[in-house]
Amino acid sequence: MALIYTNENNPATLKLLIAKNVSKAPVNLKIVHVNDRSIPQPRRLPCVEEEENLTLFLPNSAVCYFNPVKENTSEVLDWLEWEAKNLSPCLAYLCGSSVKNPSFKKTLQTYLTKLECSLKDKVYLIGNTFSNADIVIWSTLYPLYLNEALRKEYLLLPNIIKWIEHCETIPQFKEAVAFFKIDGKTAYAALAAGAKYLPIPDLTSSEGTSEESGSPQHTVEVVSEEELKSAKAAWSKDVTKLPKLKQRNGKVLPVSKEKNIFITSALPYVNNVPHLGNIIGCVLSADVFARFCRLCNYNTLYLCGTDEYGTATETKALEEKLTCREICDKYFKIHNEIYQWFNISFDHFGRTSNPEQSELCQEMFLRLNENGFMFTQSVEQLHCPKCDRYLADRFVEGGCPHLGCNYEDARGDQCDGCGKLVNAVELKNPRCKVCGSRPKLKTSNQFFIDLPKLEPLLHHWMKLSTPGWSNNAQVISKSWLKEGLKPRCITRDLKWGVPVPLDDYRNKVFYVWFDAPIGYMSICKAYTKDFEKWWRPSKDVEVKLYQFMAKDNVPFHGVLFPAMLLGANRGYTTVSHLMATEYLNYEDGKFSKSRGVGVFGNDAQSTGIPSDVWRFYLLYIRPESQDSSFSWNDLVTKNNSELLNNLGNFVNRYAPIILCDFLSPSLRLAFIGPHISSRLFTLNGFYDYLHWR
Repeated sequence: MALIYTNENNPATLKLLIAKNVSKAPVNLKIVHVNDRSIPQPRRLPCVEEEENLTLFLPNSAVCYFNPVKENTSEVLDWLEWEAKNLSPCLAYLCGSSVKNPSFKKTLQTYLTKLECSLKDKVYLIGNTFSNADIVIWSTLYPLYLNEALRKEYLLLPNIIKWIEHCETIPQFKEAVAFFKIDGKTAYAALAAGAKYLPIPDLTSSEGTSEESGSPQHTVEVVSEEELKSAKAAWSKDVTKLPKLKQRNGKVLPVSKEKNIFITSALPYVNNVPHLGNIIGCVLSADVFARFCRLCNYNTLYLCGTDEYGTATETKALEEKLTCREICDKYFKIHNEIYQWFNISFDHFGRTSNPEQSELCQEMFLRLNENGFMFTQSVEQLHCPKCDRYLADRFVEGGCPHLGCNYEDARGDQCDGCGKLVNAVELKNPRCKVCGSRPKLKTSNQFFIDLPKLEPLLHHWMKLSTPGWSNNAQVISKSWLKEGLKPRCITRDLKWGVPVPLDDYRNKVFYVWFDAPIGYMSICKAYTKDFEKWWRPSKDVEVKLYQFMAKDNVPFHGVLFPAMLLGANRGYTTVSHLMATEYLNYEDGKFSKSRGVGVFGNDAQSTGIPSDVWRFYLLYIRPESQDSSFSWNDLVTKNNSELLNNLGNFVNRYAPIILCDFLSPSLRLAFIGPHISSRLFTLNGFYDYLHWR
């Protein structure tokens, strides 16, 4: 005898009961909670368990198991696939999720129109009697028919209503409805809870269009005819007649009907001096793009800041015998001075220990918690008896637990050897980073963000956004989804951080997984009180968000942060262009802040080599699609051959001729003189010239 596991009010259960009634198969029904551990793995409801160790997790497959398809096989299976991949998920996301996505409403109406046309002048979908196609689609739409408000909102059409009412009188349908009560108000929530891994309906097919308002839709950038004509006209004019660059007075805010480019660099940890790998991977790459956008007269905002909360700061504070605040103040100044020396053109360089960070971080948490994307769970954590403290991930080191990786210095959150994420409790031979002793396991109650619940929204969003990403960013993010997202712990038993704003948890703080990405928003708010014009733009304003980082930061920006923004359901700007570099290595090894290996920003300053030479060389060896290496010998070679001989000679021969036509004598002397005498044509000098015009 078959056993059906299901949760209350799940309309997919009607399919199984009707099919069972048709075949007269003996079946028992067991009502369970979606988290009941007695449900066969992977705990998808409804499911059918047979005595001979056969378990069916797909309702439509179970319908065919009870009532094998005998006629019009291909047509029936086409309808079953359409219902499973499109109609059922669309209703679950639209009517059953706390996150409302308006694009699904239009898509559902398109699906219903297709069904309405198919039922024109027909009693059943296929043939002269009901089939499995009628069973599964009727069961899915029946709650919509029962709920008068939803029926009016989503325009249940006449042919569909007539068909539903007819099927309702068929004995097998009538018996199933009498046995398993359906409430039209909550049925789709039960469906969504019972099958949280529902596929995403295709919103870009001929049956549906995508008009996302909950989060801006990414569109592939295309140069318009008007832009091409403008570029051609500008090329043919004298350089003195080119359009004037925008005057950057006051705060930069998005403007209607203009290209609004919002650029961020991955927030560097405040616990050390940035090395050249950090600079080219994040701030310098973004700076070059920001300068390009400004030269194009795009409305451009470039923000960055130091990431100041978390265990990295606590660790450094212990090492230097300072308070966390003193460490942050010290290294924020160092970072800021180094970036200024490198001529990084931030509109604002902030920090995440500002009051705005606490406000927005707590607000985001409460919003996600209210929307049902948070839960608490008792977890095992490593506790150091000697230090008498729970050890957050960065306070633990040990052997990487991943198969095939033998790296012995993996951190408690990530392995630098294989690049994969790590749970601290899984490390081999773990050791406390502070005292070196072996920690022990203890339990503590923590908050988790329920990424599996957000996975369907993330799938759909990523499909629209990733065409504008660098290849490695696409591969890394999609591999996370392919493996299936898991809940992630977002709180820790630490002192330095944003406290959790709920009773019984105020002694805990948010961890870097959750806290750091919100820094982009808080730094923007510290820059301007009108920050929401960038983060929640009005309908007549389009904002393109470009984020630059090294590939190890992709999971935070391509998966976690977008999931948070989508789950908050407030129409936040999400990344449209995620630009990730590979790693810049140092000679024959790796840069390492923690081990002091490599060339750091202050080292570059002390060499006496102009910052423009460093900028040139780092951009020349930028690890665009594969790792590259910094080499002192190569720096000298590229400077002499490429910068001096090639570019320098070109400028010295032709720039005076070009510039003398329209520069005043004083500007000629200021601009050309130093470069001729030093045989160096600096990038910033050229930028200055462009701004003079």
